[in-house]
Amino acid sequence: MSKKRIGVLTSGGDAAGMNAAIRAVVRTALANGWQPYAIRSGFSGLLTGEISSLEWRDVSGIIQLGGTVLRSARSQQFMLPSAPKMAIAVLEHYEIDGLVVIGGEGSQRGAHALSTAGFRVVGIPATIDNDLFGTDVALGVDSAVNVALEAIDRLKITAASHSRAFIVEVMGRRCGYLALVAGVAGGAEVVVVPEIDSQPAAIVGDLHCAYERGHLHAIAVVAEGAHYNADALLEYFKAHAAEVKFDLRVTKLGHVQRGGAPGAFDRLLGTQFGAAAFDHISRGQHGVLLGMLGGKLASTPLQTVIAEKKLLDSELTRLARILGI
Repeated sequence: MSKKRIGVLTSGGDAAGMNAAIRAVVRTALANGWQPYAIRSGFSGLLTGEISSLEWRDVSGIIQLGGTVLRSARSQQFMLPSAPKMAIAVLEHYEIDGLVVIGGEGSQRGAHALSTAGFRVVGIPATIDNDLFGTDVALGVDSAVNVALEAIDRLKITAASHSRAFIVEVMGRRCGYLALVAGVAGGAEVVVVPEIDSQPAAIVGDLHCAYERGHLHAIAVVAEGAHYNADALLEYFKAHAAEVKFDLRVTKLGHVQRGGAPGAFDRLLGTQFGAAAFDHISRGQHGVLLGMLGGKLASTPLQTVIAEKKLLDSELTRLARILGI
């Protein structure tokens, strides 16, 4: 009797901890008599058949690596209505019984499309935006926050040495979670996120308040997707230089937040998610996204995940405002 087969792919933006999840899927499958298969280059590789079997040694030494050893890609072709059935035909050609999709919002939409078309899929949340409904925290978030936090701590030293204000722009196109958490943990005077309207005059006023209270520096943490992101704020500050009255610098962290080795939390989370993904597929529990809710592993139907919007923590936004004043 041939072994059952499970596929695993990573899609969308890379996130620290993806390799830990891949490793856990592969080794948990092998330990239970299943044959794992790598699907490389995301949904694009799925459609073109970039598929090969994996053994125990193939995932040795990857848990500490950033990025994804399976590589990732954004596939425009997979957005076509015919793509899910084409992908299922490829999976059936390789006799793959279930698929684990590791990625963010767009990736889980792809997972849902496959599930709706009749294939057994389980999603693992991996996005530093942390914008997926169904989990308190996604893979890569903790490591990305710590990168941003280290940068903020370093910039504070330079800012204080020169009595400057710094705008630190972090990633987050539609979700301000990374900016919010890094800002609160980094002791920023101002946090600007896409979800909350912020006026530049008020931002200038908050930075001024820091100097009036005797601070030698001021830090504003801004999400790249905010209406007044770093570039927009810098233009405003230049146009109102007479009102600003302090020296300003901008630092954009960009993709540096996604790279680098995952921290202990993301390695453990990826391992837990990967093992749980295999368990769900082997028990016939599919069409779900795994998550961590209230400190416990949970699963949420993919239909719900793509239909619901995850909101910022109102208590954290309140704290950001109070503590920055």
